[in-house]
Amino acid sequence: MRSVSSPTTIMQALLPTRGALRDLPIDVVLIVGYALLTGLAAQIKFFVNPAVPITGQTFAVLLAGATLGSKRGFASMSVYLAAGIIGLPVFASGGAISGASRGYLIGFVAAAVIVGYLVERGWSSNPYKLITAMFAGEVLIYAFGLPWLAFYVPRDKVLEYGLTPFIFGDAFKLLLAALLVPICLEGIRRLKNT
Repeated sequence: MRSVSSPTTIMQALLPTRGALRDLPIDVVLIVGYALLTGLAAQIKFFVNPAVPITGQTFAVLLAGATLGSKRGFASMSVYLAAGIIGLPVFASGGAISGASRGYLIGFVAAAVIVGYLVERGWSSNPYKLITAMFAGEVLIYAFGLPWLAFYVPRDKVLEYGLTPFIFGDAFKLLLAALLVPICLEGIRRLKNT
Protein backbone atom coordinates (compact mmCIF):
# COMPACT_ATOMS: atom_id res chain seq x y z
CA MET A 1 0.00 0.00 0.00
CA ARG A 2 1.32 3.40 -1.02
CA SER A 3 1.42 6.06 1.66
CA VAL A 4 0.28 9.58 0.90
CA SER A 5 2.26 12.33 2.61
CA SER A 6 -0.56 14.86 2.96
CA PRO A 7 -4.06 14.14 4.27
CA THR A 8 -6.43 12.96 1.56
CA THR A 9 -9.80 12.71 3.30
CA ILE A 10 -11.40 15.57 5.19
CA MET A 11 -11.27 13.47 8.35
CA GLN A 12 -7.53 12.86 7.97
CA ALA A 13 -6.95 16.58 7.46
CA LEU A 14 -9.08 17.61 10.42
CA LEU A 15 -8.20 14.94 12.96
CA PRO A 16 -4.80 13.24 13.05
CA THR A 17 -4.83 9.57 13.98
CA ARG A 18 -4.01 8.98 17.64
CA GLY A 19 -4.69 5.26 18.02
CA ALA A 20 -7.64 2.94 17.51
CA LEU A 21 -9.11 3.19 21.02
CA ARG A 22 -8.57 6.94 21.33
CA ASP A 23 -10.15 7.53 17.90
CA LEU A 24 -13.18 5.28 18.53
CA PRO A 25 -15.50 7.95 20.01
CA ILE A 26 -14.72 10.34 17.16
CA ASP A 27 -15.20 7.55 14.61
CA VAL A 28 -18.59 6.66 16.10
CA VAL A 29 -19.76 10.28 16.07
CA LEU A 30 -18.70 10.79 12.45
CA ILE A 31 -20.07 7.45 11.24
CA VAL A 32 -23.43 8.00 12.92
CA GLY A 33 -23.37 11.66 11.89
CA TYR A 34 -23.04 10.85 8.20
CA ALA A 35 -25.73 8.16 8.51
CA LEU A 36 -27.98 10.83 10.04
CA LEU A 37 -27.04 13.34 7.32
CA THR A 38 -27.99 10.76 4.68
CA GLY A 39 -31.29 10.13 6.45
CA LEU A 40 -32.02 13.86 6.57
CA ALA A 41 -31.09 14.20 2.89
CA ALA A 42 -33.61 11.44 2.12
CA GLN A 43 -36.37 13.70 3.41
CA ILE A 44 -35.62 16.19 0.63
CA LYS A 45 -37.58 14.31 -2.01
CA PHE A 46 -39.98 14.61 -4.87
CA PHE A 47 -41.32 12.06 -7.28
CA VAL A 48 -41.12 12.42 -11.05
CA ASN A 49 -42.36 8.86 -11.48
CA PRO A 50 -44.11 6.35 -9.19
CA ALA A 51 -40.99 4.27 -8.49
CA VAL A 52 -37.94 6.25 -7.36
CA PRO A 53 -37.81 9.75 -5.82
CA ILE A 54 -35.24 12.45 -6.44
CA THR A 55 -33.52 13.05 -3.08
CA GLY A 56 -30.44 14.65 -1.57
CA GLN A 57 -29.04 11.26 -0.51
CA THR A 58 -26.39 10.84 -3.20
CA PHE A 59 -24.84 14.17 -2.17
CA ALA A 60 -24.50 12.88 1.42
CA VAL A 61 -23.17 9.50 0.24
CA LEU A 62 -20.44 11.05 -1.93
CA LEU A 63 -19.43 13.35 0.91
CA ALA A 64 -19.37 10.42 3.35
CA GLY A 65 -16.84 8.60 1.17
CA ALA A 66 -14.70 11.70 0.61
CA THR A 67 -14.82 12.76 4.26
CA LEU A 68 -14.57 9.46 6.08
CA GLY A 69 -12.64 7.23 3.67
CA SER A 70 -13.55 3.74 2.57
CA LYS A 71 -13.85 1.89 5.89
CA ARG A 72 -15.69 4.57 7.81
CA GLY A 73 -17.78 5.40 4.73
CA PHE A 74 -18.77 1.73 4.55
CA ALA A 75 -19.61 1.77 8.27
CA SER A 76 -21.64 4.95 7.97
CA MET A 77 -23.77 3.74 5.06
CA SER A 78 -24.19 0.37 6.79
CA VAL A 79 -25.47 2.19 9.90
CA TYR A 80 -27.81 4.15 7.64
CA LEU A 81 -29.17 0.95 6.09
CA ALA A 82 -29.51 -0.73 9.47
CA ALA A 83 -31.40 2.27 10.85
CA GLY A 84 -33.87 2.09 7.98
CA ILE A 85 -34.24 -1.67 8.21
CA ILE A 86 -35.14 -1.51 11.91
CA GLY A 87 -37.81 1.05 11.12
CA LEU A 88 -36.28 4.46 11.80
CA PRO A 89 -37.64 7.01 9.28
CA VAL A 90 -34.37 7.56 7.40
CA PHE A 91 -35.39 6.32 3.96
CA ALA A 92 -37.27 8.40 1.39
CA SER A 93 -40.72 6.93 2.00
CA GLY A 94 -43.68 7.24 -0.29
CA GLY A 95 -44.26 6.50 -3.91
CA ALA A 96 -46.67 4.14 -5.55
CA ILE A 97 -44.19 1.28 -5.96
CA SER A 98 -42.96 0.28 -2.52
CA GLY A 99 -39.46 -1.21 -2.35
CA ALA A 100 -38.43 -0.19 -5.86
CA SER A 101 -35.51 1.93 -4.68
CA ARG A 102 -33.88 -0.58 -2.33
CA GLY A 103 -31.13 -1.41 -4.80
CA TYR A 104 -30.02 2.21 -4.78
CA LEU A 105 -29.74 2.04 -0.99
CA ILE A 106 -27.36 -0.92 -1.27
CA GLY A 107 -25.47 1.02 -3.91
CA PHE A 108 -24.91 3.80 -1.37
CA VAL A 109 -22.63 1.48 0.59
CA ALA A 110 -20.60 0.57 -2.49
CA ALA A 111 -20.41 4.22 -3.58
CA ALA A 112 -19.08 5.41 -0.21
CA VAL A 113 -16.45 2.67 -0.29
CA ILE A 114 -15.17 3.40 -3.81
CA VAL A 115 -15.14 7.19 -3.33
CA GLY A 116 -13.37 6.76 0.01
CA TYR A 117 -10.88 4.29 -1.45
CA LEU A 118 -9.95 6.60 -4.32
CA VAL A 119 -9.77 9.69 -2.11
CA GLU A 120 -7.48 7.80 0.29
CA ARG A 121 -5.16 7.30 -2.68
CA GLY A 122 -4.86 11.02 -3.31
CA TRP A 123 -7.70 11.59 -5.76
CA SER A 124 -8.99 14.55 -3.72
CA SER A 125 -5.90 16.58 -4.63
CA ASN A 126 -6.92 16.80 -8.30
CA PRO A 127 -10.40 18.14 -9.17
CA TYR A 128 -10.73 15.93 -12.26
CA LYS A 129 -9.76 12.81 -10.33
CA LEU A 130 -12.15 13.74 -7.52
CA ILE A 131 -15.00 14.16 -10.01
CA THR A 132 -14.03 10.81 -11.56
CA ALA A 133 -14.03 9.14 -8.14
CA MET A 134 -17.47 10.51 -7.38
CA PHE A 135 -18.71 9.55 -10.85
CA ALA A 136 -17.53 5.98 -10.12
CA GLY A 137 -19.61 6.14 -6.93
CA GLU A 138 -22.66 7.28 -8.90
CA VAL A 139 -22.15 4.45 -11.40
CA LEU A 140 -22.12 1.94 -8.55
CA ILE A 141 -25.36 3.36 -7.15
CA TYR A 142 -27.03 2.78 -10.51
CA ALA A 143 -25.33 -0.60 -10.96
CA PHE A 144 -27.19 -1.79 -7.86
CA GLY A 145 -30.32 0.31 -8.28
CA LEU A 146 -31.33 -0.38 -11.87
CA PRO A 147 -31.31 -4.22 -11.70
CA TRP A 148 -33.34 -4.07 -8.48
CA LEU A 149 -35.80 -1.66 -10.06
CA ALA A 150 -36.28 -4.14 -12.92
CA PHE A 151 -38.10 -6.43 -10.47
CA TYR A 152 -40.73 -3.73 -9.90
CA VAL A 153 -41.31 -2.03 -13.25
CA PRO A 154 -41.51 -3.29 -16.85
CA ARG A 155 -38.04 -3.67 -18.34
CA ASP A 156 -38.71 -1.05 -20.98
CA LYS A 157 -39.38 1.47 -18.16
CA VAL A 158 -36.25 0.83 -16.06
CA LEU A 159 -34.11 3.57 -17.60
CA GLU A 160 -37.08 5.93 -17.86
CA TYR A 161 -37.96 5.46 -14.18
CA GLY A 162 -34.52 4.81 -12.69
CA LEU A 163 -31.88 6.74 -14.63
CA THR A 164 -32.83 9.47 -17.08
CA PRO A 165 -34.80 11.73 -14.67
CA PHE A 166 -31.85 11.71 -12.27
CA ILE A 167 -28.90 12.46 -14.53
CA PHE A 168 -29.03 16.25 -14.26
CA GLY A 169 -29.69 16.29 -10.51
CA ASP A 170 -27.03 13.70 -9.75
CA ALA A 171 -24.51 15.58 -11.89
CA PHE A 172 -25.31 18.76 -9.95
CA LYS A 173 -24.97 16.98 -6.56
CA LEU A 174 -21.72 15.35 -7.69
CA LEU A 175 -20.22 18.69 -8.77
CA LEU A 176 -21.40 20.35 -5.56
CA ALA A 177 -19.80 17.60 -3.45
CA ALA A 178 -16.61 17.71 -5.55
CA LEU A 179 -16.46 21.49 -5.05
CA LEU A 180 -17.07 21.25 -1.31
CA VAL A 181 -14.27 18.73 -0.61
CA PRO A 182 -11.32 20.92 -1.74
CA ILE A 183 -12.88 23.97 -0.08
CA CYS A 184 -13.04 22.04 3.21
CA LEU A 185 -9.49 20.71 2.82
CA GLU A 186 -8.16 24.21 2.07
CA GLY A 187 -10.12 25.70 4.98
CA ILE A 188 -8.71 23.10 7.36
CA ARG A 189 -5.17 23.71 6.06
CA ARG A 190 -5.54 27.45 6.62
CA LEU A 191 -6.97 27.00 10.12
CA LYS A 192 -4.09 24.74 11.08
CA ASN A 193 -1.51 27.21 9.73
CA THR A 194 -2.86 30.19 11.67
